[in-house]
Amino acid sequence: MNLDDDFGKEIKDTLQKAAENITTSKGFKESVDKELLKCCPQLRRKIAIIFGGNSSEYSVSLESAYAVISHINKEKYQPILIGISSKGDWFKFSGDIEKIIADTWCNTSDCAPVTVSLDKTKHNLLVLENNKIETIHIDAAFPVLHGKNGEDGTVQGIFELVGIPIVGCGTLSSALCMDKDRAHKLAHIAGIAIPTSFVLEKNMDAGKALTQAEQIGFPLFVKPVKAGSSYGITKVTNRQELPAAIKLAFEYDEQVIIEEYISGFEVGCAVLENKDGSLIVGEVDEIELSNGFFNFTEKYTLKTSAIHVPARIDAATAERVKQTAKTIFKALDCQGFARVDMFLSDSKKIVFNEVNTIPGFTTHSRFPNMLKAIGMTFEQIISTAIE
Repeated sequence: MNLDDDFGKEIKDTLQKAAENITTSKGFKESVDKELLKCCPQLRRKIAIIFGGNSSEYSVSLESAYAVISHINKEKYQPILIGISSKGDWFKFSGDIEKIIADTWCNTSDCAPVTVSLDKTKHNLLVLENNKIETIHIDAAFPVLHGKNGEDGTVQGIFELVGIPIVGCGTLSSALCMDKDRAHKLAHIAGIAIPTSFVLEKNMDAGKALTQAEQIGFPLFVKPVKAGSSYGITKVTNRQELPAAIKLAFEYDEQVIIEEYISGFEVGCAVLENKDGSLIVGEVDEIELSNGFFNFTEKYTLKTSAIHVPARIDAATAERVKQTAKTIFKALDCQGFARVDMFLSDSKKIVFNEVNTIPGFTTHSRFPNMLKAIGMTFEQIISTAIE
């Protein structure tokens, strides 16, 4: 048992309760908090930032986490860095954060095995170092993980189980948003237009799949039901291309969705939740493609595509897109933040595509750039998400 850690938490909780009972202006409270944390940095909230992961999007997570760690307000928060190796092993990382971006972080000098304490009254991490177990209290967990085993509710479930607050979406919404089929069905119940689609199981008759695909019409998209960053997605223009596309998608998931192609372009909304539950929506962005679709390569290199912020659409359409994003965010029980992606058809119809519950967080990523376009700094975005 770490008595100093428990005593520090007790002092912190007492001071916070006392401050909440004092009626003053917001500016005065913020000024007092800032000075208090300068004098007593040990009172900063400890945020476990979790990066890496046993996922095909491991490398993307390293980039996002590096940006979050670099821009988090260290006067208010003390980052506790938790790295998950590509094999799925958890470590407390204490080295230079440049090693994260270089993917040299996972080494015996900078890492010690870590797990989450199952004692719901403590909210502790347990670190095994020098044959001793060190306990570290954390105030919240901030998963900066992409794809399976991180963005799909699995990691969120660990922290929810022991009562540790999560920065961002919880277990249920994370799992729902990772599942393209179920997310579409729930959004449709909420009155949102969705692409026509059907789901393939591995044992489904190939002839039946082809018949249903032809009913949808070409071109169409073949996607893994649960995968991110456009992995395993193919735009299919004729029936001859369908078998290879289905085979590729099954490499990433046990289910595959065949989905109608929406003629138009993709738009996105960054949604950020305030402490009072109100929603901040950034400027709508637009993806301009020269050909094909917004695949993994285009997302992270923009070789033949461009992202416009704000989108090149009229104000009334932009407002409809924002309101639709809010409706989807709430329908899928999202919390904290998310990026809602939609299609704007040639007839200006808004059609739901997907929700990214942990969108890219690099300085050039879509999510922060949409919020920067309404005047928020990267530091403010992270602080709002935490609070």
